Amino acid sequence: MKHLILLIMTLSFTSFTFSQEKTILFVMSAEDTLTLNNNTKLRQTGVFLNEFYLAYKSVTEAGYDVKFATPSGIKATIDNESTNDKYWKNKLEIKKEALEFIETNSEFSTPMTLEEAIVTSEQYLGLIIPGGQGLMIDLIHDENIPLLLTHFANNQKPTGLICHAPILISTIPKAENPYIGFKVNSVSPLEEFVIERFIMKGKPKNRKIAKTLKRLGLKYRSGFPKANFSIKDRNLVTSQNPYSSDAFNELFIKALSEYNQLKEIKQ
Repeated sequence: MKHLILLIMTLSFTSFTFSQEKTILFVMSAEDTLTLNNNTKLRQTGVFLNEFYLAYKSVTEAGYDVKFATPSGIKATIDNESTNDKYWKNKLEIKKEALEFIETNSEFSTPMTLEEAIVTSEQYLGLIIPGGQGLMIDLIHDENIPLLLTHFANNQKPTGLICHAPILISTIPKAENPYIGFKVNSVSPLEEFVIERFIMKGKPKNRKIAKTLKRLGLKYRSGFPKANFSIKDRNLVTSQNPYSSDAFNELFIKALSEYNQLKEIKQ
């Protein structure tokens, strides 16, 4: 019933637009605590800062607008680990810019809810979900995520899933999943092992992303650990880790360009 109501609301809002042809929706986690080792250890978590901000910077510099959404309209949480300089190779000045952005940008601080994002989903040209362990807690269980992903997939709109975010494809029931058979990438099994063993020093409940995607029927590929690696298959762009931003941004901008060209042909 909830999904039907949201669909009706979506149809009723199709006449309301804000920069309809140039707005990218960023869906973010607002979770701040990760439980490890069967509830015996807690760790601060959230969105990985460079996976978010470098993608944001890329699309805005290309002339696109951005809107933000989190599950309950609460400001996205940033994973403290992601502020470490080691994730910002040759981009330390941009790191300072990113830290200032998350503290001062009013739209980042006041996101819409995911339900509101569904209501206005027709207005977005593309979707980006940055990585980080936070989404493994809130977004992976949110019933709005499969609705959003399916909407963007069925309309061939560019969809970017970064590092951990490709696991969200598994929230769509297999019989209805439009991404079955797509080439996909995510944090690799070896990187996942290193994160758990040496960084978090514990195992979360939701893990083994690559194996999950393969079992679902996607064609999983990965680069070397810490590789600048991303894959584009039709409208879907996925990337591997915090070091993959350049590859991801190039492919996502390409996907946006292809989508815009397709729209022009149809018109």
